[in-house]
Amino acid sequence: MRVLAVIPARGGSAGVPLKNLAPVGGTPLVARAVRACVRAELVDRVVVSTDHPGIAEAARTAGAEVVDRPGELSGAEATSESAVLHALDRLPEAPEVVLLVQCTSAFINPADLDAAIAKVLGGEADVVFSGLETHEFLWDAAGAGVNHDPSSRPRRQDREPHYRETGAFYVMRAGGLREHGHRFFGRVAVQPVPPRHAVEVDTPEDLEIVRALAPFTDLPEPIDVDAVITDFDGVHTDDRAYVGEDGREMVAVNRSDGMGVSLLRRSGVKIMIMSTEQNPVVSARARKLGVPVLQGLTDKRTVLRDWLAIEGLDPARVAYVGNDVNDLGPMSDVGWPVAVPDAHPRVRAAARVVLTRPGGAGAVRELCDRVLAARPEGAAAPAAVAAPAAPAPRAELRLVASPRPVPIGDALVGPGQPVYVIAEIGINHNGDLDIARRLIDVAAEAGCQAVKFQKRTPEICVPLEQRDQIRQTPWGAMTYMEYKIRTEFGHAEYAEIAKYSAERGLHWFASPWDVPSVEFLESMDVVTHKVASAGVTDLELLRALAATGKPVILSTGMSTLEEIDRAVEILGTSRLVLMHATSTYPLPPEEANLRAITTLQERYGVPVGYSGHERGLQISLAAVTLGAVTVERHITLDRTMWGSDHAASLEPAGLEHLVRDIRIIETALGDGVKRVFPGEEAPKARLRRVTV
Repeated sequence: MRVLAVIPARGGSAGVPLKNLAPVGGTPLVARAVRACVRAELVDRVVVSTDHPGIAEAARTAGAEVVDRPGELSGAEATSESAVLHALDRLPEAPEVVLLVQCTSAFINPADLDAAIAKVLGGEADVVFSGLETHEFLWDAAGAGVNHDPSSRPRRQDREPHYRETGAFYVMRAGGLREHGHRFFGRVAVQPVPPRHAVEVDTPEDLEIVRALAPFTDLPEPIDVDAVITDFDGVHTDDRAYVGEDGREMVAVNRSDGMGVSLLRRSGVKIMIMSTEQNPVVSARARKLGVPVLQGLTDKRTVLRDWLAIEGLDPARVAYVGNDVNDLGPMSDVGWPVAVPDAHPRVRAAARVVLTRPGGAGAVRELCDRVLAARPEGAAAPAAVAAPAAPAPRAELRLVASPRPVPIGDALVGPGQPVYVIAEIGINHNGDLDIARRLIDVAAEAGCQAVKFQKRTPEICVPLEQRDQIRQTPWGAMTYMEYKIRTEFGHAEYAEIAKYSAERGLHWFASPWDVPSVEFLESMDVVTHKVASAGVTDLELLRALAATGKPVILSTGMSTLEEIDRAVEILGTSRLVLMHATSTYPLPPEEANLRAITTLQERYGVPVGYSGHERGLQISLAAVTLGAVTVERHITLDRTMWGSDHAASLEPAGLEHLVRDIRIIETALGDGVKRVFPGEEAPKARLRRVTV
């Protein structure tokens, strides 16, 4: 070992508490110092001397070894030289040259370190320090000139420069440091550094200065992340809105952003838009880009934390791009806070990276390119570079991007896939396994893909005030609690249901109404979980479902958008299917509100289906024409059977007609490409007039 770098970094600091862990450009000061030394070609070993466990962890993460600094060398009166000498004593091998590198200098160029080391190794000097060239005139407190005669002030170009110590680094012969005990001895030389590297952090004001400088001083580097979250206004746009005479807003976006986002998605990087505003413009752009969007957020930071937890992402490997002060919260929680160049000054100061292109002028594309630069070669899907064998069909030019389908068992549920028809048996089996089997037969013969049940723990779900109420049932009078227990299937019944559904080629799952029921269904290895509308606000239940990692189908009856927002924040969007529903039994047409399917699609960017409780088929079929990717209807053997859900259920013939008509509608909807069909050729030849 010829060259050793020692970085003293004690935990105490009078001016800035825990200064050495203060982030600048998203990186703690101690880590910035370590990285500079690690990148210097002539440095063989990097050691951080510290008395603080947090600093030690940050140093190791950045690539340094750690020497525990004793208490007597960690106080405010302890010198940096004492820490360096202590580190030398702790190492088995003595270096020829030792560097004292200070965390208080946020900007250290590895090339400057190498140049200074070369001067010592080459015999030009015994000590080299970092210095800023200055032609400043200095005065003492008594008004006397220090480095000039006040009566004769030569021009700048006629004066020899002086050099101010920046405090960033000192390169010394190790033997000379041991002999003299301080950093200056023998022949002393200076290693000039530029002004932008000469700011030393001693006060909170200094810290704000270097944070503001970091985006413009740090060299551009690839952004190595697994997910990118962006604000919308000011990032995807130039923060201006154009308002037409009808009051509708329009914004300008950059076409190149779309290709960048497409390449990013193909490389496996998650991307999402978060916006404080609730605006159809945001929804339209998100659809075009094919990315999920969360809008109308009052607390972006909390939403971001929940999303990261649900997605299982390390915040250190996430980028957040913002432009205004409401982005400071989420920016502080990720490893790569990013700002556009015209962002609010506080946002630029908090950023690890400041992009060169403004919002709406390619900022998103620049970010995508820098993220892609950190991905392994070939990470982007071949489709991004391979030329198509034939021109893409005109349908590829549609502006509306579809949400990604969600895998459920061996099916894909989403746009472009067959409508996933769920026959809800629910509690219509009346506690009778034979009725349940007969209803499974009905679903299979009608052409459904799945059957759904409901699973409760009665001791949890039945309200106290209802438990002892007497009910008249087919089994005689009994309390409501006795009735619920009587009709609830257990493990043996559901094992038979699972076996029989598989034999009939159907998926089966259930709506759990409590956390123990989630655990029960997980033990049965269901393909997905369904959240009943009543469970939208049961956050404990939602968290338990999110923890399973299974796809989740969420019904939205009797829910506000704010309540759905919270549920989606917990469940995430990567494995979520929403179901528009109105929880009126039976459902009158005036309460169906089918256009809410589009509202949910635009707001959340996930596949949306329809859960119906109406009589008849018309409303469910209309939902398919509006884009519902799955349809769920209660089924019964006979609507006159005893039980609360039978009256709003479909009988076998109705279910068969529903599935038949859904498949006809799917075929009739086509692909949206306008063309002349074969059946039109003969009428065209016979009837078409062509005039010039």
